[in-house]
Amino acid sequence: MRLLLKRIMFASFVVAVSLATIGSTQAQVVETDDQAKIDIYTRFYNNRINNETVAYQAAKEYLAKYPKDDDAYTRYLKPWVALYDKWDRKQRVPQLIYDQNNFAEGYRLGKQVLAENPNDLATLMYLGYGAYLASTAARNESFNVEARGYAQKAITAIEAGQAPDEWKPFRDKTDALARLYYTLGFIDFRSNPTQAIDSFIKTAQLESDLKKAPSTYYFLAAAYETGPYKTMAAAYQTNFAGKPESPASKAALDKLNLVIDRMIDAYARAIAAAGNDPANAQNKAQWMTTLTNFYKFRHDGLDTGLTELIAGALAKPLPPKP
Repeated sequence: MRLLLKRIMFASFVVAVSLATIGSTQAQVVETDDQAKIDIYTRFYNNRINNETVAYQAAKEYLAKYPKDDDAYTRYLKPWVALYDKWDRKQRVPQLIYDQNNFAEGYRLGKQVLAENPNDLATLMYLGYGAYLASTAARNESFNVEARGYAQKAITAIEAGQAPDEWKPFRDKTDALARLYYTLGFIDFRSNPTQAIDSFIKTAQLESDLKKAPSTYYFLAAAYETGPYKTMAAAYQTNFAGKPESPASKAALDKLNLVIDRMIDAYARAIAAAGNDPANAQNKAQWMTTLTNFYKFRHDGLDTGLTELIAGALAKPLPPKP
């Protein structure tokens, strides 16, 4: 914070008055006999490096008390306050979203930050991932549409080699990418499950905690099921059900079976990742029922080999999207 404010101060000096004037002891004593004015400015000046909050309050007090002045004090304080406000907005965005769950105010301030700097990577990350937190913590999906754009822009920047000053609230670059891809998948899951598949595959390919999370593979399996499987199964029933096998019907069934195999693989991974954690027990039982049905469909009504499939699921590379 202090390094940033020192930069702010230097920029302010250049804009407002000469370094020689402000840098001297006499800078605190511009030609005035208004002791209140001198006292407020002295409070600002003495705190501007080691206690910026007090300095900011003094600067705001000065500008409020002397709004029409155009002296050395005012020409220094105005840009200082403006730059501090800009810096403070950026700091408050993650605090509002991640610490306070005040999503509405966090997104309002975040959009203001991006209006000033559309490529601010940290803010793009905060607002991108924030929609997932709003959806899960507050059941509020109103930020999803705009957050998708923020998340995608942040991913593009990170993959191009850009980095923020710090990765918080994420651990590192990989964690940031994984959670941003997960957010994209989460946002797209219901409206565009086929597109969500790509994001969940990306999530699972990155070496983060989400690679071991059962939810990653459940969402991947469910995206296959509600996306390409549902569409292809309905088309197969319409075009080929009850008719003699043909090259076209065989090709359609082969494609459908390939999607089913991807679903089987993803459900097996979800179950394996769930382990024996009681928190996952109910979901695991449901996933097992779905997995068993699809597995039997692909293995002539038998579940032989299913236990072994689950045991070794996470050790195998994740198969690509068909």
